[in-house]
Amino acid sequence: MSTPRRSVLALALLSMLVEEPMHAYRMQQLIKERRKDDVVNVSQRNSVYQTIQRLVRDGLAEISSTERADNRPERTMYRITDAGRATLTEWLRAMLSTPAPEYPEFPAALSFLPNLSPADAVAALTTRVARLEEQLTALDSEIAQVASFLPRLFAIETEYRRTVLAAELAYVRELAEELRAERISWPFVDGTPVWLG
Repeated sequence: MSTPRRSVLALALLSMLVEEPMHAYRMQQLIKERRKDDVVNVSQRNSVYQTIQRLVRDGLAEISSTERADNRPERTMYRITDAGRATLTEWLRAMLSTPAPEYPEFPAALSFLPNLSPADAVAALTTRVARLEEQLTALDSEIAQVASFLPRLFAIETEYRRTVLAAELAYVRELAEELRAERISWPFVDGTPVWLG
């Protein structure tokens, strides 16, 4: 049998199943209720169902029962298998210990920055600064709220996101200032970058 494909969503679903057997919709709702959807994309219900089907196919989860309440559609309940528990542990260890290549949009946009005029780049970065400040304020509020009723352990991913966001904010502020002061610049004529050769 091939090695099961690791994904953040599969990790989250296996983590939900450690608690108790549940159906896919409940797993999706718990991820949202617990604000784990800030780090796990569960916006598409179909992707949750596809992932749980893959976990079953890979032997990491199994059907525990099927139930129907009143006139509602039939719901399949899933539970984690022993192989699923072992895989969850393996994935967590690997994800925590080994940096993996990720391809976020912002660094990609920075790498192609000279396709904007310096003034346009400053405007876009200034807007980003304002949005990052708003996100930082929201994260501070979330951390304080969680700390009021749960141990710190349950907010560590939010603390991490806050730390990364604060570092990004400092970097973007500095970059925008360097562009404003023309310490970083590039030729841009008639809406086109002029590449130096």
